[in-house]
This record gives sequence, structure tokens and C-alpha cells, in this order.
Amino acid sequence: MSAVIATSKLSKWYGNVLGLSDVTISIEPGITGLLGPNGAGKSTFFNLLTGQLKPSIGSLTIFGEPVRNNSRAFRRIGLCPEQDAFYEELSGWEFLTNLLRLQGYGPSEVAAKAEKALGIVELLADKGRVVRSYSHGMRQRLKFAQAIAHDPQVVILDEPLNGLDPLGKRKLIRLIKDFGREGRTVLVSSHVLPEIEALTADIVLLHHGKILAVGGIQNIRDLIDTHPHIIAVRSSAPRALAAHFVGEEYVLNVHFENSRDSVLFETTNRDRFFERLTRYAAEPAAAVEEVTSPDDNLQAVFDYLVGT
Repeated sequence: MSAVIATSKLSKWYGNVLGLSDVTISIEPGITGLLGPNGAGKSTFFNLLTGQLKPSIGSLTIFGEPVRNNSRAFRRIGLCPEQDAFYEELSGWEFLTNLLRLQGYGPSEVAAKAEKALGIVELLADKGRVVRSYSHGMRQRLKFAQAIAHDPQVVILDEPLNGLDPLGKRKLIRLIKDFGREGRTVLVSSHVLPEIEALTADIVLLHHGKILAVGGIQNIRDLIDTHPHIIAVRSSAPRALAAHFVGEEYVLNVHFENSRDSVLFETTNRDRFFERLTRYAAEPAAAVEEVTSPDDNLQAVFDYLVGT
């Protein structure tokens, strides 16, 4: 497949602040996850893709055309921004239909497209309510609706799952995957690795405005597994828990947190550690209450990659 989105040495800076640096990438149809901690440059990249910002240097095309000041390109792009930008006193229906009118659609097309988009995000029953009264989940769905209402070929979603409850996330993930299966080009940003894992295997890692890695999600997991991993286990019998693992070859360190009921284990083999922990937790005297992994997040991956 040929690339839908192509950039070459794309860079953007704000005075002395670097927003994006030397990004060269080709993105094909399907879902691509853009991963990075807050401040990595994800929103800057999306604002460049949608023509809201002008590159400082470098080039950017979508379907072979530049985007900046190109109304024809705008019609092929749908954007769900991270921040809300509603007219709060309008109803959901009024908000969406006004945006469609700005796209140049006639009255009959506006009504049909608005009805379809609101149906997709399950907001038809609430279309008459003012946006100010919408819950956070409803507002996220309305943003998604306005991004897809004009049937774009490229859909750009900036942190669309942020703040949603588990049910809301599952529903939106299903909608996003449906769009990817239709052959559209979907870019989804997040700073939460499991969210992207649920959507796609194709990822781009951004750090300090630069592309750190491009490839499959399993490659990123492998990067975690090549480094010692920290696992915290809370127990009402922490010393007995610690003693159970001391001396194991794959356990490098064992120490107690300030809370005194939590033990931190540093291991070179998560699978073996969890296998043993599962057996231990099944014992009546184990008293294991909670297991967490401070390293099982995107920031830890970046720390490993950049050597911090």
C-alpha cells in the first residue's frame, strides 16, 4: 500500500522551544498509534497534520498534497482534539449540524450526516440536550461524532480515551477499530500503552519531539523485558513474602517501601516471578493483597530507550 501521510524532516519550534524535530515518516491505511508521554510532541504533530500549524522546516503531504491552507485536503481529514472546544449553550444536534454546514453541505445532507454520526456514537437520544449538560463521556463521543460526520478518509484522534470509564473506553475502541477495518487511515495518540495495544499493533514512539521508534507493539514489550523489572506486592505479612523470594536467581533486589506492608522486587524474569508469586498467593498464610508494576507503563519504556 502507498503512504497516505508522508513527512520529511518535519520540524516545528516555538521561539526557543522545540515542539517537533526532524520527523520523517510514512503512514499507510489502517490504525497507527502515536505514543508518548505528555509533552512528547503528539499534539504538535497532529496540529501540523491538520494544517493548524505551519512547519518551521520540512514537508508534509496527505494523499500527495500539502495540507496547509488546502480546503480540499481539509474535507478528507477528521480531527478529534484532546481539549474540548464546544459552544456550550448549543445542543449536541445544533453543534454538529452547524459544523457540517461550515463544510458546505446542504440542509438534507446535514441532517442525514448528523443523524448517522450521532447514531454511531449512541447520542441520538440526547441530541436535544445542551452540550453544557453532557457528561465527560458524552462530550468525548460528541467530539468523535464531529470528527467522522463528514465521512473523512483520514481520522486523527488526540487522546480520545482520556478520562473515559472502562465501558466508555471499550465502546470507543470498538468504533475506532471499525473505522480502521473500513480502510481509512486512523491516527490515535495516547500516553497509556495498554490503550494503544487494544487498538493496533502499529506504533510510533515520540520523545522530546523526535521519533524514537517505529514498529510493532511487541517490539516495545520486548524492550521492557530486556531490563530489570520492578514489581510491588502488598501483603499483611511482608517479611514472609520477601523471604519466599530471597535467593531466587531471577530476583536481583528485595526491599520494603515506606508503607511497610509493600515489598518491591526487582526481577530479570517477570514470567518466572509471577509464576512463583501465583503459587505462593494460593497458600492460606500468604496474605497477598495487591500486585502492581511501576515499570509497566510507557514512561518506563522511554526511560529505558533513552538510557535515563
